[in-house]
Amino acid sequence: MHAKDILIDGFGRVREEVHAAVGGLGPEGLNARPAPGANSPAWLVWHLTRVQDDHVADAFGLDQVWLSEGWADRFGLGLPRHDTGYGHTPAKVAKVRVDSADLLTGYHDAVHAQTLSALRSLTAKDLERIVDERWDPPVSLGVRLVSVLSDDLQHVGQAAYARGLPQTTEA
Repeated sequence: MHAKDILIDGFGRVREEVHAAVGGLGPEGLNARPAPGANSPAWLVWHLTRVQDDHVADAFGLDQVWLSEGWADRFGLGLPRHDTGYGHTPAKVAKVRVDSADLLTGYHDAVHAQTLSALRSLTAKDLERIVDERWDPPVSLGVRLVSVLSDDLQHVGQAAYARGLPQTTEA
């Protein structure tokens, strides 16, 4: 098995878990926050998808699906167009409210499709390419992709956990 096949499998698992975490939830369940200041399932799935979209697009020289396919307008969140949720305060988390799991999974599926397209073209040598020199040591494409995959899996697990809590609060 090649490294790209492992990455493709990993991002496929994220997609499956995203659908499981929010599928069938209505607005109340999507936007419920387990405690004041906590993240809702909607925010967690939106954020993990925004980070994947942003980082994969940047690493491969692609346009973000959020902007190029009109998802920013469909969500209408009132946040800056390039916002990924990184460093969000509880007040900004509260701005990410959605009425439909289909909106979240539709955006995630579009990002997933672009991610798979980019991954299918990879060679082993491509994974060594430096994509971010702001860190010491500089970040290679392989390290960036594993980082995104790790972040995605953590957040989708949090969304699934929040979904399963018996008592949540709107905020």
